[in-house]
Amino acid sequence: MAENKPRNIIIIGSGPAAWSAAIYTARANLEPLVFEGAFTEDNRLKGTLPLGQLALTTEVENYAGFPSGDMTSYFETAFDERKAEELKSTHHKKGVSGPELMELMRKQATNFGTEVITDDIVSCDLSERPFKLKSLQGKEIVAHAVIIATGARANYLGLDSEERYKNMGVSACAVCDGALPRFRNQPLVVVGGGDSAMEEATFLTKFASKVYIVHRRDEFRASKIMAERALASEKIEVKWNSVINEVLGDEKKGVTGVRIESALEEGKTEDLEVTGYFAAIGHTPNTDFLDGQIETHENGYVKWTVPFRTNTSVEGVFAAGDVADDYYKQAITAAGSGCQAALDAERWLASQGIE
Repeated sequence: MAENKPRNIIIIGSGPAAWSAAIYTARANLEPLVFEGAFTEDNRLKGTLPLGQLALTTEVENYAGFPSGDMTSYFETAFDERKAEELKSTHHKKGVSGPELMELMRKQATNFGTEVITDDIVSCDLSERPFKLKSLQGKEIVAHAVIIATGARANYLGLDSEERYKNMGVSACAVCDGALPRFRNQPLVVVGGGDSAMEEATFLTKFASKVYIVHRRDEFRASKIMAERALASEKIEVKWNSVINEVLGDEKKGVTGVRIESALEEGKTEDLEVTGYFAAIGHTPNTDFLDGQIETHENGYVKWTVPFRTNTSVEGVFAAGDVADDYYKQAITAAGSGCQAALDAERWLASQGIE
């Protein structure tokens, strides 16, 4: 199933960066096409279903413009009856949730004429223009410009209990979730030993009564200054030479604790009473479909090749959001870079005589 006429621009992804890019390119009359991803079991397990990482979170308290408040009446005017009722049925009336925010962004993009296909791009040929892309469902399409906004997925240990309690105390972003009521003045646990784990643990001391760091070795691999900062905190206790065996909890309370096991003595376990479990063992950018055709950093994140721009190593291909950001990793910064990518792409297309 091939589409021969090149599209002006294709956006791959469906998080804040993708929808922001879609809104801007649609308003510029570039008729963007968004491949938002597919509802497959593989995507569910990897955490890469449509609407991005925010669709896997609950409250979003730090996205500007959405203070605490009841949004049910707004849903009624923004969406059709079916979608409005769906969102109202889960709305917590404390502001906006992750899924609600993403649905609102998606709706804003489609209101301006963005075409959306619920499918994955699984391969592409970026060796010549127009670029050729192929989807999971066998759709072949060509485009003058491409914005990659596929994000990055959080790494977890792979425990069934981690999956069971996601959004019920299991998180991979302290900055996103640490201030939520369930974590305030409660003991929490952070898994990891790198700079990310030190940052997460130190940040969580602002809210938690106590923070455990569980690390499988007897020293951190984090930079010395980051490790010293964490170790100096009276609220942080390190469980050295230990691994998480299981996340404990129930369907009503969510996470109630973790079971750790000694890495030195097989079978020696200890239960820690905590209400939150934060995985800080890194993220993996979703770039498999690029097959190495775009330059990346050593950690796999797409490299921006022009200072303060979203250009990649392939002319006409731009990157936005967490697929190119291994530092901030916030919804608001992703949306901002989506705007940047849209403007960069629009100006590049104009320079090529494509408007």
